[in-house]
Amino acid sequence: MKAVVCPGYGPPEVVRVDDVPAPALDTGQVRIRVNVAAVNFPDVLFIANQYQVSVPTPFVPGSEFAGIIIEVANAAGDFAVGDRVSGAALHGAFAEEVVAPAAGLTRIPDGVDDRTAAAYGVAHGTAYHALRSAAQVDAGQDLVVLGAGGGVGLAAVQLGVLLGATVTAVASSDEKLSAAASYGAVHLVKHGTSDLRGALRQAVPDGAHAVIDPVGGAVAEPALRSLRPGGRFVTVGFASGVIPRIPLNLVLVKGVHIIGFQLRDIPPGEFHRNRTELTELLTAGQVVPHVGAVFPLDDAARALRLVADGKAIGKVLIEVTS
Repeated sequence: MKAVVCPGYGPPEVVRVDDVPAPALDTGQVRIRVNVAAVNFPDVLFIANQYQVSVPTPFVPGSEFAGIIIEVANAAGDFAVGDRVSGAALHGAFAEEVVAPAAGLTRIPDGVDDRTAAAYGVAHGTAYHALRSAAQVDAGQDLVVLGAGGGVGLAAVQLGVLLGATVTAVASSDEKLSAAASYGAVHLVKHGTSDLRGALRQAVPDGAHAVIDPVGGAVAEPALRSLRPGGRFVTVGFASGVIPRIPLNLVLVKGVHIIGFQLRDIPPGEFHRNRTELTELLTAGQVVPHVGAVFPLDDAARALRLVADGKAIGKVLIEVTS
């Protein structure tokens, strides 16, 4: 089969498209013909060997996909050949075929195309769990979203608005802020060209109830300072490449809460509730992921570079089957 291969660690440009053997199918797994894959920032980190876990080279990168089941192993539940599904894995999605445990797959609702399904799961799932269970955002609250033009950030803007929050979007370009505004962000703050702390104070004079931060770096501390007493700062990741050093006296004096977000920490009941609500929003068309760019499989390196450089708006997709 045709696949993107990472032969050795390095920048996105190290990957190449090659013919590789199809992955073996094991008990409880299904084989999926991948139609569309989505690029996520961890894919870049895996290729550079900078993620929390290391994948031995050579490997096929790609963690999110949508397609159709073409083979089913024993103990794969009620999935059948021909079912349209989406899913996520550590790697393997940038290929014509991927093998995945049936238990981790989601049926694509009728009326939802493969691009939408591939772009929805990871970013919107991360954002919604972070908003509902970690930040506990509610109607009438003020929400600050950092990295508001990226996949998780723009999803947090969309979903925060749906939850009834007044959203302040912080992003690095006018184009990203324009996208955030189109999904309901009320206050727009461009960092890097102004005093971020002052801009947030002006946007949310009484202080924000919650901050969602998938970026880290220099924007984290000013956003933390924008919280009102008792506010929640949810750290989702460090797309800037820099882990911020937060002065704990600020946390003590303001009485705010810093929450590290991990999916595995969400209680099972809340996880099921969140996932059900997300699926309902997708099926009803109330939330549609913003697809900023689509590349063919042969241009996977360009897709990865766009995400690595922080220039992507919303989700970047790779169309595997044309």
